[in-house]
Amino acid sequence: MALGRKGARRIVVDGTAYRWRLRRRPTYSQALCWSSCTYVVEHADAPGTTLVVTTSQPHLSNWLGRLGNPVLPSDVANAIASALRQGWIPTHAGSPFHLDQSAGSTPCPELAGE
Repeated sequence: MALGRKGARRIVVDGTAYRWRLRRRPTYSQALCWSSCTYVVEHADAPGTTLVVTTSQPHLSNWLGRLGNPVLPSDVANAIASALRQGWIPTHAGSPFHLDQSAGSTPCPELAGE
């Protein structure tokens, strides 16, 4: 599945251009802090495998008002470098490559015990 150009940001990592996008509005699950914030990355010039990155924090627009940090371009660059080390080949067709950076954390820890 290709990432739409509208709303996508460009980033260059090790001389290769990528596009990445974070959903403006959270999914229902993200809005209720049931799942973490995710964003998508793909090669800017060639179709191929999409990288789906799961963060360790809630979406900034969650409905419960839980605080989180914005996804910075430096975070995206680090995720791309990590995924490439783990075998992501952005120019080859295939299923999305999932990179989980949540490290077992819950997006809203105060809700974990409920």
